[in-house]
Amino acid sequence: MGDQMQILYFEVHSFTDEVFHGNPAGVCPLEEWLDDEMMLKIAAENGLSETAFFVAREGFYELRWFTPTTEVDLCGHATLATAFVLFEHLGYDAEAIRFETKSGALQVGRLGASLIMDFPSRPGEECSAPDHLASGLGIPVKEVYKSRDYLVVLPDEDVVRALDPDFSELLQVDALGIIVTAPGDDVDFVSRFFAPRAGVNEDPVTGSAHCTLAPYWAERLEKKDLSARQVSDRGGELACRIVEDRVHIAGHAVLYFKGVLSVE
Repeated sequence: MGDQMQILYFEVHSFTDEVFHGNPAGVCPLEEWLDDEMMLKIAAENGLSETAFFVAREGFYELRWFTPTTEVDLCGHATLATAFVLFEHLGYDAEAIRFETKSGALQVGRLGASLIMDFPSRPGEECSAPDHLASGLGIPVKEVYKSRDYLVVLPDEDVVRALDPDFSELLQVDALGIIVTAPGDDVDFVSRFFAPRAGVNEDPVTGSAHCTLAPYWAERLEKKDLSARQVSDRGGELACRIVEDRVHIAGHAVLYFKGVLSVE
């Protein structure tokens, strides 16, 4: 047996103020980067939709996110979780945290009990439905947009909630994820997010999807401040604001677990 490396580990439930709701994310502070294979192994072992890894630099943090099967270019709930860990458990006391990521510079600040993420806006372009999308969702698909993910607009919240996707079909769709959305009964819009290609059939609450959702609903509803709910089994609440070519996404987070990983 070789020497074991000890890595501090947090599990944070994002976009909620109570455990067992929202989206769980793993957070691993590192002194220096591990090799990619090791980070992927840790993410797979954690079994969460994303595990975040970060390294402190002069005046900012480098941040990366891994699903159980791949590295992703942007992840909202694990960014929120990382900022929560820094603010609440690692003594970070400035007003905002700057992260350098595969999606450029991201900033997270505090407003009362909420954390507010400054993310890039990623509006989708209207397109025809790709093969396997309608069969995967099990319903006719009429209004579709493409950004990083496909965005499918449905008539109402009940249709979104009732979806029972065929993930073997959605696995054939050439995109990281599939967002489905509709007007909400008591919020501006609801959504669900399916990403079988990333090893996550359904993500509980997806901050990055709101980089595409928010600009769509802002234009449709003619308002810049939007209330959102992701209607997965766990569920989550988000507040979005359009600020030029950025989307500010606000939510709460709560610590579920803190411990130490022992890896070789």
